[in-house]
Amino acid sequence: MSSKDTTFERIHRKLIVSCQALPDEPLHSPFIMGRMAYAAMLGGAKGIRANGVEDIREIKQTVDLPIIGIIKKVYEGSDVFITPTMQEIELLHSEGVDIIALDATKRVRPDGTTISEIFPKIRETYKEQLFMADCSTYEEAEEAYRLGFDCIGTTLSGYTSYTKGKELPDIELLGRLVKDFDIPVIAEGGIWTPEQLERIFNLGVHTAVVGTAITRPMEITKRFVDVIK
Repeated sequence: MSSKDTTFERIHRKLIVSCQALPDEPLHSPFIMGRMAYAAMLGGAKGIRANGVEDIREIKQTVDLPIIGIIKKVYEGSDVFITPTMQEIELLHSEGVDIIALDATKRVRPDGTTISEIFPKIRETYKEQLFMADCSTYEEAEEAYRLGFDCIGTTLSGYTSYTKGKELPDIELLGRLVKDFDIPVIAEGGIWTPEQLERIFNLGVHTAVVGTAITRPMEITKRFVDVIK
């Protein structure tokens, strides 16, 4: 069994927990994200999605689980910020993450290219690396499949200007992707309850990522406070 098959086998029908905190958030700290990942593992998570080399390094010392690595970086003049350039891909590849996730939307990247233009070069440079396409529409997922991504995620549905306001989790999109593509489909985005997760797994997705509902106490608190208001 190849390392590719092993990675996808380890996360098949299991839960991946996203452990991320941006610089302006209270839990921003590699140490805290490491403990968060450890707590997720003790709870039964079988994979971690993490942002930034420092966090990933700490998490790898804390848990022995497959890691989907990203680097969020904002470049002026582009809306693409999830692993937006070759520079971030190289950092993640050097760190040795199991899967590198990147924005695979149709939006123009910081270097002026589209995903269709740049991904063949990425694939050629990192032949053995697994890549996850963070998409927002069916058409983007279709293009990611054509380009040779190893798995497709619904991560950006509702987060691009042309999908804003979509009801999340995007059940309809997930159903179509599972039916039409023979590579792993990863559900991500807006999964707040165990009931939603159960419904998503019943669609036949390979795995699912839950983040905010588990690892962002500020956002979880706001949901409760909003009910009182």
